[in-house]
Amino acid sequence: MHDRNNTIAGWVLFAGIIALGASIVTGELYHSERPEEMGYPIEGVVLEGEGEAEAEKPIAFYLASADIAKGEQVFKKCAACHNVDPGGANALGPALYGTMGKPIAGHPGFAYSGALKSVGGTWGWDNMSAWLANPKKFAPGTKMTFAGLSNPQDRADIMLFLNSRGGTLTVPPPPAEEAAPAEAPADGAEPAAGNEAAPADKAAAETTAAPAE
Repeated sequence: MHDRNNTIAGWVLFAGIIALGASIVTGELYHSERPEEMGYPIEGVVLEGEGEAEAEKPIAFYLASADIAKGEQVFKKCAACHNVDPGGANALGPALYGTMGKPIAGHPGFAYSGALKSVGGTWGWDNMSAWLANPKKFAPGTKMTFAGLSNPQDRADIMLFLNSRGGTLTVPPPPAEEAAPAEAPADGAEPAAGNEAAPADKAAAETTAAPAE
């Protein structure tokens, strides 16, 4: 009887070991790589951090709706270091009156960093936008401590304001949107009358540009 009880106890212990091993293997199958996340993908669910941000449009797109008054409000973030009045003196940063369209690091009397002076060229819409977005990326080693303006509309507004303060730039037209391709007529169908091409000589006469003023 004693041996029989030992045999039963042994089988019970063996069954328990088998069950424990199965639960461990099952857990490894579902959490083998990223135990803190779902063990299997669910269609339509995007995990945090895996989505991509929408690509930023060209700065000309935001300039089309830019507002000088809003730009003046945004400039208040810069007013502690920069003067934008005509004939204004340099402060912690250079005076900015007449900056747009003028040489980069070119305001007289200010000790610019070698990093910004080495950029060269003149301030335009695109490079000023890049500078305002991330000064340290635009000119690594710059003395500028401002972190930057991540909102492109804020950058467009402040650039329009700066351009109104002695700037010489012309606001570019907004980028043209790509036109959808025209649908081809069904087999045997006649093209619409409004879509017929004009004769070459007539089209040339109608599209002759007016003389410049």
